[in-house]
Formats: sequence, C-alpha cells, structure tokens
Amino acid sequence: MDVFDIAGRATLQNTDSQKSMATPTLRTLARELGVSRTTISEALRDSPRVRPETAAKIRAAAEAAGYLRNPLAGAMMSELRRSRGGLFRGVIAVLDLEEPDRPAYAKNFHDALARGVQERATELGFRSDRFMVGGRTLPARRLDQILQSRGIRGVILLPAWRTPSLGPFNWDRYTGVYLDYQIDRPALHCVCSDHFQSMMDTLHELQLRGYKQPGIILPPQHDARLSHRWESAFLGFHQHYTTAGGVPPLITDQLDQKVFTNWFRRHKPDIVLTHLLDVLKWMRAAGAEVPRTHGFFCLNLIHATQEPCAGLDLAPADIGALGVEVLIGQLHRNARGAPPRRTLTTLASTWVEGPTVLPRKAG
Repeated sequence: MDVFDIAGRATLQNTDSQKSMATPTLRTLARELGVSRTTISEALRDSPRVRPETAAKIRAAAEAAGYLRNPLAGAMMSELRRSRGGLFRGVIAVLDLEEPDRPAYAKNFHDALARGVQERATELGFRSDRFMVGGRTLPARRLDQILQSRGIRGVILLPAWRTPSLGPFNWDRYTGVYLDYQIDRPALHCVCSDHFQSMMDTLHELQLRGYKQPGIILPPQHDARLSHRWESAFLGFHQHYTTAGGVPPLITDQLDQKVFTNWFRRHKPDIVLTHLLDVLKWMRAAGAEVPRTHGFFCLNLIHATQEPCAGLDLAPADIGALGVEVLIGQLHRNARGAPPRRTLTTLASTWVEGPTVLPRKAG
C-alpha cells in the first residue's frame, strides 16, 4: 500500500506496517505519517490549527488506509474528561436565526422545539446547546469557528420566518436537520408538522359538528413559508367534500379589525380558523356569540395564551425530539453536508377540545 508522508513523498510500507494499517487508528496513522495523534485528529476534523496542505495530505493518507473517523468521538472524549461521566455521546447545536421581522408569537413555538430537542438528546446521551445566529449576535462565520473548535458536528436549525440561510457557513463539515418546510441552502432533511393532513382532519371534524361555512385567516408570509399547505388543504376540502360554495380565505398583511369585520359580514363564516387570538375579540365585537352562533378554532394552540379555546396541538416538543432522532441516525452514518436525496418527515397534530366550538352532534 502506498501512503504519503507529510512532505508528500510516497513510501512503500513493509508487511508489518500493512498489517497494522489493516484496522487503522489515530495511533497507527500518526506512526506511519510521522506526526502526533493530535495533529491527525485536528486535521481530520478540519481544525484551523493544522496547515491546509498538511491537513489535505493527512486526509488523503487516512482515506487510502481506509480510516473512518467517528464524528462524535472528539466531542465525546472532551466532555468525558470534563464530566467523568460515561453516558455522553456528543453535542448538538440548536441554531435559531436572528430575524427582526419574525412575529413575537413565534418565540413560544421555538422554545418548545428546543425543549423537545434537549429532552430527547439527553435521553440518548447527547447534550444540546442553543445559539442565536446572525447580525451582531453571532455571525455565521464565527459560529462555524466555535462549532469546529468544540468538535460539534450535529446541527438542528429552528424554523426561519424568511428563506433560511446561514450565509458563509460551511455545511460540508456538519450533519444538519431543519425543523420546518423547506431549506434549499443546503437541502437538508426536514422534520415538521403535517399541516395539510391536519387541516383536512380538522375540517372533517368540524363538519361532523355541524359547521358548513368555515373561514380561514392566514398571514401571507406564514402561508408561503409552509408551501401553502394550510390553504391548499382548505380549498381542496371544499372542492371535494362539501356542497357549499365555501368562504374565500382571508390572506393579507393588512389584517385589522376593520378588514376582518368586512370579510366576516360579507362571507358569513360560521367558524373561523386562524392563529391570531385577536380575531376572537373581533368576532364578538361583530355580534358573534361564541360558541352558540359561531365557532373559533386556533390553528396552533401554543399561541392561545389569552383564553382557552379549541384548536390544534402541533406538538413542537415532539417535532424537536423526532428531529434529534433523524440527526443522530445521520451522525452514526458519518453523513455530512446536504444529503443526496433529502427527506421530509411529518408529525400528526392533535385536536384539543375547547369552549369555542360546539360538541359533535349525537348519532
């Protein structure tokens, strides 16, 4: 077998060396290349402390020898030395993008996602560290340096309000999962709620409770971010499962009480589906007696902090936990960067009863 020393000279190994390289380790690589194990380790995890030309030759020699680095080993050993524990298997970075125009209500959802990541990671022997990234808080380039220095290879990216991107962040070093639809730079595996099926199931249930004219209100950016799944399911349901004409969705950036009241009185929905709890107050101001004359249904109950209501539990903590499982599977396969074929894993939402809808009709 031919390998290269640090000077780039090809050297023919003797029989004993070939045998030792049959199951290559950091120790055998270091002996064959004439460098320390620390240099080998840092080169294989792209540490800036090793000159690029030296690191390239070490990686080439390791690949020729058939050495496969465990991407979790460095972080695990470092943490074990600090904690003297035996269960630690690695660190997962949870990235939350700094977006000034993101709605304030999104924070509760992000916190629940991160909590689910942390709890499941702990159960599986990992630790999660959360980073707020972007702007003056933590530039992506600096984040890249921090993760490299700490030997962190697993990254979970929380949902972005706008098109998600970390800019100058070298994803080729990392294994990543995005907790939303969808990311193109890079095209990571995604884990999120099944919004389309959740809407279809919700409308079927409302139909069983006697509602015939549901209306939906969505912010345009929210609708677009989910690839219009709420809206598509809503329109598809009316086309295929009802005989009523249906209420046109109210999708606007200019939503206020006046805009809502005009839509409400013109189209006469008998129940309104939305994320926005202010709508419930506007309904009552427009004469609705909830739930006697009209219903109200919250599409994400984590936002329903003002008063109890019926709605969907999108299970963000469970989404975070599932994201951890997908990520760790990739880490154990030594996967890095964008997968050759990304996947979308969805989680069903749960209907939660509340005082703003009528009970299901008997029989």
